Amino acid sequence: MTSYRLGSAGRVNRGQPLTFTFDGKTYKGFEGDTLASALLANDQMLMGRSFKYHRPRGPVTAGSAEPNALMTIGAGARAEPNVRATVAELYDGLTAVSQNRWPSLSFDIGAINGLLSPMLGAGFYYKTFMWPAALWEKLYEPVIRRAAGLGKLTMQADPDRYEKSWAHCDLLVIGSGPAGLMAALAAGRAGARVILADEGFRLGGSLLSESASLGGIAAADFAKAMIEELAELPNVTLMPRTTVFGWYDDMVFGAVERVQKHVSAPSPDLPMERLWRIVAKRAILASGSEERPLVFGGNDKPGVMTASAMRTYANRYGVAAGGKVAIFTNGGSGYRTAADLVAAGVDVTAIIDARAQSADVGPDGVRVIRNGGVVGTKGRNRIDALIAERSGFQEQIACDALAISGGWSPIVHLMCQRGAKPVWSDEAQAFMAPDVGSAFIAAGSAAGADTISACLQDGAGKATALARELGFAAYEMNIPEVEGEYDPAFAPVWYVPGAKDKAFVDFQNDVAVSDLGLAQREGFGHIEHTKRYTTAGMATDQGKLGGVNTVGIVAGMRGVSPTEIGTTTFRPFYTPVSFGALAGTSRGEHAAPVRTSPLHDWAKKNGATFVETGLWHRSAWFARTGENSWRESVDREVKNVRSNAGLCDVSTLGKIEIFGTHAAEFLNRIYCNNFLKLPVGRARYGLMLREDGMIFDDGTTSRLGENHYVMTTTTAYAAEVMAHLEFASHTFWPDLDVRFVSTTDHWAQMSLAGPRARAIMSRVVEDDISDAAFPYLAARTVTLRGGLKARLFRISFSGELAYELAVPAGYGEAVADAIMEAGKGEGICAYGVEALNVLRIEKGFVTHSEMDGRTTPDDLGLGRMMALQKPDFIGKRQSSRFGLTAADRLQLVGLRPLEKLDEFLAGAHLLKEDVPPSMASDQGWVSSVCHSPTLGHTIGLAMLKSGRERYGETIVVWDGLRGKEVLAQVCPPVFVDPDNSKLQG
Repeated sequence: MTSYRLGSAGRVNRGQPLTFTFDGKTYKGFEGDTLASALLANDQMLMGRSFKYHRPRGPVTAGSAEPNALMTIGAGARAEPNVRATVAELYDGLTAVSQNRWPSLSFDIGAINGLLSPMLGAGFYYKTFMWPAALWEKLYEPVIRRAAGLGKLTMQADPDRYEKSWAHCDLLVIGSGPAGLMAALAAGRAGARVILADEGFRLGGSLLSESASLGGIAAADFAKAMIEELAELPNVTLMPRTTVFGWYDDMVFGAVERVQKHVSAPSPDLPMERLWRIVAKRAILASGSEERPLVFGGNDKPGVMTASAMRTYANRYGVAAGGKVAIFTNGGSGYRTAADLVAAGVDVTAIIDARAQSADVGPDGVRVIRNGGVVGTKGRNRIDALIAERSGFQEQIACDALAISGGWSPIVHLMCQRGAKPVWSDEAQAFMAPDVGSAFIAAGSAAGADTISACLQDGAGKATALARELGFAAYEMNIPEVEGEYDPAFAPVWYVPGAKDKAFVDFQNDVAVSDLGLAQREGFGHIEHTKRYTTAGMATDQGKLGGVNTVGIVAGMRGVSPTEIGTTTFRPFYTPVSFGALAGTSRGEHAAPVRTSPLHDWAKKNGATFVETGLWHRSAWFARTGENSWRESVDREVKNVRSNAGLCDVSTLGKIEIFGTHAAEFLNRIYCNNFLKLPVGRARYGLMLREDGMIFDDGTTSRLGENHYVMTTTTAYAAEVMAHLEFASHTFWPDLDVRFVSTTDHWAQMSLAGPRARAIMSRVVEDDISDAAFPYLAARTVTLRGGLKARLFRISFSGELAYELAVPAGYGEAVADAIMEAGKGEGICAYGVEALNVLRIEKGFVTHSEMDGRTTPDDLGLGRMMALQKPDFIGKRQSSRFGLTAADRLQLVGLRPLEKLDEFLAGAHLLKEDVPPSMASDQGWVSSVCHSPTLGHTIGLAMLKSGRERYGETIVVWDGLRGKEVLAQVCPPVFVDPDNSKLQG
């Protein structure tokens, strides 16, 4: 039908033709094709351009390691860049566009970079763009950013949806080739819960590309029979189109399933992709092995591909990579490809064997050149000849495709993602899977098995052993006899010298052997340094194809074994994963869960305006009729709290219950102040430090029982404090009997503050809360009128007489309504976090605006809280460092404008009078600012060098961003009620 479609070979459905477009031109393919196989069938070998030199490139593989054939698939909002055509399933109506070229794929202006290649070697940008420095932002960076990148993202919103799911199994089998199928069947027959995942859209792995027969059945048909049996087993789940991309703690594997990537009109009822978190008791890595390219001059021209890829295109897709094919090999894979191509009717002109001797024999009529090599290729957008060399004699051999085979590398990336390094084997001439424990093992060619029969045996045997280990009555599997296997042996050939053209090891990033040599000469010999200096292995294939060649060539340059070079670090993801899959349903307004307090509806019906603080929606202020700005509402609320009473929702504060016989000792070590002798029924303000002596968080902790404490944290740091407590308990002091539970969402908590707070609270609480019976910092369980048990704390963040009442979350709104009703005659109002912020600044109370990770207790005037006489607490040792106790450190102060009408804002810097602004003259910065309705002017808290020694000094508040300067007086940070008479009630 088309130029290179073979007559009857392949496993595509020729009864289901498909139409697709590439760069605006319409083509035909079949169901079961990949985009790459369909393009090859239509004689479209040129599929992309390289990153740096814009050299023409065709596919070099038939799988997920493909570095060249990257395209943008889809249109409009569904356009997806950098899709590997070799794994993209063809569907009717598919639209593909080539990338990284202008004006067209066949004629790319960017190819001029190839002429400049002598000046664009490894590290050229480090050397070239250093001078003159002024040109970096004006010229160099804009040009580099414009030239960089492959495909382009669409800026339209993604119209599709994504899901996340969990799955659990006894055995996860990764890969559905001969080892994977046998492993899944052995465990499945034993009764184990099995998940078989494979990145391909059709299960069967390498068996779909084989011409061998198993038990007298063609390899692909044998795979089909096994898959049908697996599908009938109720305890087996088959997951095609699913890439296992990561291995994480506790045997959790990350996998992404492409649910609708292969359909032209996705259903809105299904996700486009589904992210799986698979929890497995055991796992088998049956991912196979990757055929290595050979490295020689001109090895990147379109038409040059691995022998296994050419065999896959012929046997699975019924496509010939060329009409006249040559083969360059160092082992039996090239001969097997030659035999399959000849059987399919393809003209094989020559087999160039790098070995002087071998038992391999080419097909009848095919010339074999032993002890030879390829030192160059001819052609522009497609190879049309190669230069073969033997013992100094060179000859040109015509061909339009060249199959290359440089040996095999087990695909062991997943087993190395948690720190283990692959192990070099001189016998296999490859990096083998590390020992990561018995729960996760490699099988088949991923474990070094080099024949189909060995893979079948290894997969079945290892799965049977794991099933028995898990308690299942497994039995030995019958292994079919395999006919048509080839000799897997190969001789290591890392590089064929002598070519004029560049010999590439990383096709996408244009890294040549010469670049690796330059890296060694310039001191970047460590393989991690070589990688970053040359960008070898930093392309989208992450070194899957050329990584081992890089190691082998560098080892040869340094005269050592590859085992001394080692590999670079393997990290998730194995192949790229879309942001959509990672986000799942968390997108747009659902990007993060919205948290509303139990008093949200109460605040809403009282006219609250809400503000987002992290994930929480908190009531910011409560506007009343006639108030035209938020400031009017906030000023009224502050004045009302100072003169009457106000009710504020503080449910969002972190609440952590702490239990255990050693709870007091634990808290004494967590806080820098004393907690060991806190009486039952009392609360205390506590200050936590980091190990470096800086303040971590603050809050109150109340002792409700002998071994029961309730800790409050700041809203933003609730999760961090919980993690901090658990870490300290498990790591520092595992011998202490202490346990924690977060109860932030369990309680509705409200603060009633103001001089009339006791009178109002007395109408709600049955217990005696007089000053004598319930003094400042009292904390205990009380009974509300009506019988509801609640927790009452006499603590204040406003400087006024105040109580915090905590009730079970479901009762929050009703209790708040009752308090408002009880306070009608006392002038009660609802107030929000804006008024709360004004109240705390007036009192000089600090938040994380001041505790910003750079301040110590002494910086904030809280140095006396540190109980240095205690044997130990977190941060004690580092707190004594000279740098943290120096007299010229930034210290908390207050600021008052000299002119009452002057205003300043947080973030402004502090300067001495008549001193020009500079880093050297910077005296500090403003941390918190508000308009104080109590005082009638702006006030602020600031961090000032030696601040406590400078009370009364005039300072310049310099705001360069807003172009404003204000003169202010340095004063103590407490502006209202400095003797705390109102706080004590």
